[in-house]
Amino acid sequence: MSDPILDALAETARNRGLKLVRSRVRTPGKRRFGRVGLTDARGKAIFGMDDKGPVGKPDEVEHFLRNLGAKDWGASLDVAVMPRKKPKAKAREAANDREPAPAPPPELQKQPRPKKPPKPKLREAKPGDSKRIAELVHELGHEVTEKQVRKNLSALKKIGETPIVVTLEKKVVGLIGVHRMVTVHRPAPVGRIPVLVVGKEAQGNNLGRMLVEAAEEWCRRKGCQLIEVTSNDRRAQAHAFYRHMGYERSSIRFFKKL
Repeated sequence: MSDPILDALAETARNRGLKLVRSRVRTPGKRRFGRVGLTDARGKAIFGMDDKGPVGKPDEVEHFLRNLGAKDWGASLDVAVMPRKKPKAKAREAANDREPAPAPPPELQKQPRPKKPPKPKLREAKPGDSKRIAELVHELGHEVTEKQVRKNLSALKKIGETPIVVTLEKKVVGLIGVHRMVTVHRPAPVGRIPVLVVGKEAQGNNLGRMLVEAAEEWCRRKGCQLIEVTSNDRRAQAHAFYRHMGYERSSIRFFKKL
């Protein structure tokens, strides 16, 4: 099945004379699943590759392509770069004073370099995040107070299941919950993602993928061999996201208030 994100990356790579190499691993959780890398037209590794194939994450490759300058691009691909013309020798200034040269028009003046986008960071949720977490949970349609979030974080910390947050410039913009449970019918513990949310202002930056991969790694460390997630029937975009991450629909969830 075609992946629109990777297809877009492949097109960007082609525009720079590169080739996007995708991992052939199709089983979620296995090493190299979802990994990509870059080579030149002759198959020479450029970025995100080792002897056995691609090892880079899509967002890392995207960042590399976005910041790939013409000089570095030509050098890395052994492409002939047109030599610069030898600057002409400066003429000696006349002994008499001269009028200063007119300033170039604004469109020709040197523009400041664009500011680099903030780098997202992952960490465990803290009690001081309670207000912001409550705001994010409200975006999912759940009513919860800052006080209740603080209380829940304390309880989760005691059992070693503190949620993971992602920040941009120290502001919490996303959250994922982690849970490990032992069942009588499974040979190994089962991991679960009880909640996942990325703030509207930060969506579209692969933060959801980053959070899910962090939760999966947490579950692996806890000995889980399976991870599951529940999602409301009306959240079609979330369903598409989980399928894109390699999750399959396997059951129908029922609940009853007590």
